[in-house]
Amino acid sequence: MSGPNDARTSLAGVAALLAPAHEDVAERVLRAHDDPAGYARDHAGRLEERGIDGPVPDLAWIALVDALADHRLLAELDWKEDAQEVRSQLKALESRPSVDPWVLVEEDEMLLPTHEFLDACGRHYREVGAALMVLDIDSDCYPVVGLRAARVGELTAVAARAGFVAQSLGT
Repeated sequence: MSGPNDARTSLAGVAALLAPAHEDVAERVLRAHDDPAGYARDHAGRLEERGIDGPVPDLAWIALVDALADHRLLAELDWKEDAQEVRSQLKALESRPSVDPWVLVEEDEMLLPTHEFLDACGRHYREVGAALMVLDIDSDCYPVVGLRAARVGELTAVAARAGFVAQSLGT
């Protein structure tokens, strides 16, 4: 049986995996976990943009998404984003692959609906040893992160231990 300390440890693990050079990401996530009312008060403006007006059960996961976005380690894409905008946001990520997967994207893939295009991007990321993952926040957007393909299983497992879903695209 897992408890709050397991969730806390797992949240810190996800933050360390996705933002190893940014300790403040883990600090924000853990603050949201440990003191949700204080976090909600201190980040009221940002949370209001999400329709959140106080502590919610997934506040630490939302804090993770926001903190990663602040460091350009996550792109939050609308469900109906066009392929050019998706491409632009993914190319701007600090966590983008060192080998450019965009040379592999076919012209007809640029016409796909957002989710299908993201799956195609995920397949191309895999071809260069990287992965594209969605951090599910139960919304109509796709919070997307990049990381080494070898770390996908670890991220998925640690997120699940924290009570959240990180899903690989293009598999």
